[in-house]
Amino acid sequence: MTTKDAAKSGLAVVILAAGKGTRMKSDLPKVLHKLAGRPLVSHVVETAEKLSPDKIIVVVGYKGDLVRESLAGKAVLFAEQAEQLGTAHAVASARKLLEGFKGAVIVLSGDVPLIDAGTLRELVELRERTGAGVALLSAEVDNPTGYGRIIRVDGRVTAIVEEYDADAAQKRVKEMNAGVYVFDADFLFVALEKIRPDNAQKEYYLPDVARIALESGVGVSAFKTEDYIKVTGVNRPEELETLNRTLSTGKGI
Repeated sequence: MTTKDAAKSGLAVVILAAGKGTRMKSDLPKVLHKLAGRPLVSHVVETAEKLSPDKIIVVVGYKGDLVRESLAGKAVLFAEQAEQLGTAHAVASARKLLEGFKGAVIVLSGDVPLIDAGTLRELVELRERTGAGVALLSAEVDNPTGYGRIIRVDGRVTAIVEEYDADAAQKRVKEMNAGVYVFDADFLFVALEKIRPDNAQKEYYLPDVARIALESGVGVSAFKTEDYIKVTGVNRPEELETLNRTLSTGKGI
């Protein structure tokens, strides 16, 4: 099935934008820090718009009114994550807005501003082609510290292990989970109900949906991007400075 066909059967985008971002050393919500003069989240919304989805849902939390104001005039819906209990909890906050929805759900992070529509189309097509319950984006980096690791056996994805829960061997894996997903909607919301905060952070991890997919035989497909800059997240001021320099020089874009 082509991306166009997939869009006809249903395509929704959920953008996670509820976090405070304490490492940015600012009271401003992280997604409102500016890249090339515009809030990080506005870059992500504009990329989502290029896919012509049925719905774009932005999950807000910390100072959500400011995030809403920054997107005034955009054709987006807002879901409220009152408590920040993890990425799976954030996606679950959008469930009411997707009630009865059939098709593919793309989940993006509001602090990963350079993800592009072409890469997302490839990820949608990968999930459709393989019939997997989950397709995710990965990248191989020299220092994946802080990211979940993609564990493969004979090329197949067999697990995603978060940094906090990884053992020494798993931490040496350089293929990291970029936090960009395409889910089958029906499978996603069944799986979200099964997730428990049984981890070091006591949070509801969205990557656990992939674990559930593997355990249930639904399958996980991964698309490894060669351009790490597309999936670079902003967690610290210096990372934002790096992306601003990248945009100003045009390197890696």
